[in-house]
Amino acid sequence: MAEALTNTDLQVDDKSLLFIATDRISAYDVIMENVQYFMLSIQVRKLSILPIEAIIRGYITGSAWNEYKKSGTVHGIKVAPGLKKSEAFPDGPIYTPSTKAEQGEHDKNIHPGQAAAILGEYASTVASLAVQLYKAAHAYALSRGVIIADTKFEFSVDEETNEVVLADEVLTPDSSRFWPKDDYGVGRGQQSFDKQFLQDWLAKEGLKGKEGVRMTEEVVQKTAEKYKEAWERITEGK
Repeated sequence: MAEALTNTDLQVDDKSLLFIATDRISAYDVIMENVQYFMLSIQVRKLSILPIEAIIRGYITGSAWNEYKKSGTVHGIKVAPGLKKSEAFPDGPIYTPSTKAEQGEHDKNIHPGQAAAILGEYASTVASLAVQLYKAAHAYALSRGVIIADTKFEFSVDEETNEVVLADEVLTPDSSRFWPKDDYGVGRGQQSFDKQFLQDWLAKEGLKGKEGVRMTEEVVQKTAEKYKEAWERITEGK
């Protein structure tokens, strides 16, 4: 059995796993201590994940904004001067990878060149696929009134064909920032349908990165409502 921050994997046979999605939630690489109410499972193909998280950023926010204010860079990449918080990158989305840390450790933002050294022959394919996926998802979500500010993808390599394949969770509120299009504005923080609400609460309460945190019932309910609203808007409740 392998247990990630919010999911659990059980081995079925040599080629497949039972992927169990729980209602655990993590923030700043720490799992909240609240009781679990349900688990949903699906049988999936067993893969070895490449050791990079392929983060695609369409808008400058979060850690990217913090770095940009200090140095004018994002993951060490020089970007356009004069950007305001939450503004779209003028040249389109950018590939800003991070390391994939073991549980209990923290991912580290790295330059694409560092990711290339880690991924070797698969580096350009991973970067290209991640950008293409983001662009397609962003366009679809925008038509439903949702802006995908950024998201992360994970990839593996098919051992039989040597092809890079998409793996793990995709475009969830745990791995993405979802903003309402009708409330979007440059130069400020945004309302969101993701775990930013939880992260803001943790920071406000001085609990950022601390173990053993139990969310209040209000935080649980509001976070759940935001996740549900993301699903309803993007899928139209289907």
